[in-house]
Amino acid sequence: MSPSPTRVLVLNSGSSSVKYQLLDMRDSSRLAVGLVERIGEHTSRLRHTCLDSGDTREAVGPIADHEAALKAVAEELTRDGLGLDSPELAAIGHRVVHGGMFFTEPTVIDDAVLAEIERLIPVAPLHNPANLTGIRTAQALRPDLPQVAVFDTAFHTTMPESAARYAIDPKLADRYRIRRYGFHGTSHAYVSRATARLLGKTPEEVNVIVLHLGNGASASAVRGGRCVDTSMGLTPLEGLVMGTRSGDLDPAVIFHLVRVGGMSMDEIDTLLNKRSGLFGLCGDNDMREIRRRIDEGDEEAQLAFDIYIHRLKKYIGAYCAVLGRVDAVAFTAGVGENAAPVREAAVAGLEGLGLAVDPELNGARADEPRLISPAAARVAVAVVPTDEELEIATQTYALVGAGSTPVGNNS
Repeated sequence: MSPSPTRVLVLNSGSSSVKYQLLDMRDSSRLAVGLVERIGEHTSRLRHTCLDSGDTREAVGPIADHEAALKAVAEELTRDGLGLDSPELAAIGHRVVHGGMFFTEPTVIDDAVLAEIERLIPVAPLHNPANLTGIRTAQALRPDLPQVAVFDTAFHTTMPESAARYAIDPKLADRYRIRRYGFHGTSHAYVSRATARLLGKTPEEVNVIVLHLGNGASASAVRGGRCVDTSMGLTPLEGLVMGTRSGDLDPAVIFHLVRVGGMSMDEIDTLLNKRSGLFGLCGDNDMREIRRRIDEGDEEAQLAFDIYIHRLKKYIGAYCAVLGRVDAVAFTAGVGENAAPVREAAVAGLEGLGLAVDPELNGARADEPRLISPAAARVAVAVVPTDEELEIATQTYALVGAGSTPVGNNS
């Protein structure tokens, strides 16, 4: 009798890119990682690394669509003896950005699941179509293999109605599925559990504020392993100041831009999602470049940084109030893991809430989860590298290994 397959391929299909990792779930080791970007352009690029050999290959040239991209990925994996036809491949796990309230857990994909993801396109027009394309292409390549959807929104479905509802007519809200869904949930789930382990406790024992700070940014309040509030809402636009997104905004600004500025809805959508945030404030959305400009005395960059930090502090304070007791604040993602000045500024002046960082610990770099707060601090401040691919693989393998195939939950 042959051993059960233990490998999971994780696919993250964006509008013009595919990120992928192949993992062996016996020890959660990575066998291969890669990225296909600029799909549909003449300058498409595929970068593939086999972790066993350390061999990295890169190819530049036209890749017409996601089907061609995934076929190219399959060819690269085959060159390393890790092809999609391998009997050791247990499943393919897909990141899906929006699952609404229907999907509260990882789900084996069937026609009904695909139809529901498609129905959610109006509330995730930039993400769900690309996710669907990746799923359908992978199904065509391996129709016999379990395909699992892991939803960015699922972790946040535990929010109470008092946090998830907007203060508008409930019947209208329900008709058009208007509520706060939250995003980055895979990261928030992983980091909140990793923070508990760092403290030597179980997730059920701790209350954690997770700050996922990348080009997209979100905060969550996690009580006993369950999300009770998060900063993103109906879409990823709400909440913190981000690389190119405005975050929280008086809704009347939109009316004003239409009536007084003569702008169309599409123009405003582009403004708030792609030309606001740090980029809109100072022309840069790379925190490293902003800090370099600040060091040179650039006032525009300094103001952008100050606005970014002010919003971040507001959410930390708000989630201290929501949770009542906070055991840890965890910084993660590109900015959260690498920008020591952001972490220092975010908790400066919050000593009354039990928050502080040790300058030496905060300035040190490491790839592992670590505490950066003083030993006597009432609230732990941590840097916890996120690993969304491992989280997706873990959830996918747990589902397939258990033989359970849930197709959604209306609760």
